[in-house]
Amino acid sequence: MGVASCWYGCGNTSLPNPSTIRLGLTPAGTLVLHQGATDIGQGANTVISQICADALGLPVAAFTLVGPDTFLTPDAGKTSASRQTYVSGRAAQAAGAALRAQILRLAGLNGAARLRLEGGAVVVEGESLHRIDLAALPANDMGYALMAEETYDPPTAPLDADGQGTPYAVYGYGAQMVELEVDTELGTVRLRKITAAHDLGRVINPTLAEGQIEGGIAQGIGLALMEEYLPGRTENLHDYLIPTIGDVPAIESLLIERTDPEGPFGAKGLGEHVLIPTAPAILNAVRHATGVTVTRVPLLPHRLRAAILARGAP
Repeated sequence: MGVASCWYGCGNTSLPNPSTIRLGLTPAGTLVLHQGATDIGQGANTVISQICADALGLPVAAFTLVGPDTFLTPDAGKTSASRQTYVSGRAAQAAGAALRAQILRLAGLNGAARLRLEGGAVVVEGESLHRIDLAALPANDMGYALMAEETYDPPTAPLDADGQGTPYAVYGYGAQMVELEVDTELGTVRLRKITAAHDLGRVINPTLAEGQIEGGIAQGIGLALMEEYLPGRTENLHDYLIPTIGDVPAIESLLIERTDPEGPFGAKGLGEHVLIPTAPAILNAVRHATGVTVTRVPLLPHRLRAAILARGAP
């Protein structure tokens, strides 16, 4: 068995890192979310919509999503640095809250009111019932009867000459435990189970979070046990080995919620965090099983077998 832990800053390091989200209601009653965050499979379209929906007080199903398109959406920054849930999420939360505030002001009601879309109108239910006819409102240059556009930039500070500063506003933390078996005669490693505990601040979408964990672990398995680039030799996916479903063991995901005041509804990023402790936990488990300290990855069978022999083990 082996254990390793990690921490990882969410967002660009000590650099401006803004994201802008636009949300609008057309005169016909269509609710449109313009978000330029590129979804590369991690679920940004879903998570950012969920955050905005919660802040506005309307269901995700009511949203029409536009983006990413530099002609149609504001800049949400790059999809890297585990930043989109946190940074674009904060901008989406602010845009949803701002549009909600506009609607409530028109209805003359407080924040506890409930909203629903009905035809070309917004119905606001509180101590009294109000119907806002969107077609009766003047549309802006973008064609919206009501619109909010909000930007969020994490509060960071450049590092000084001594390397001190505030490079990130939000950090994620995690720990992983690996259970495995080693065939000392062959030098092969068989993974039995990986348990991964990660602090997400607040879990916006548990299914997507578990998918992020499983994907990061698969990448870490490749780093630890099989992926090796040799120029002129492993330049295709026939010779360059990557994990398949047969290489990934049972994974137990433990989603830890310790809300961060800077994140949207307390949420943090997760994407790159999971890769960090996977390979160290695997190598620590190999050392536990064999007594061999690994100093090179990937730990291919011939290398592990040679290290076991060098140590004097049978």
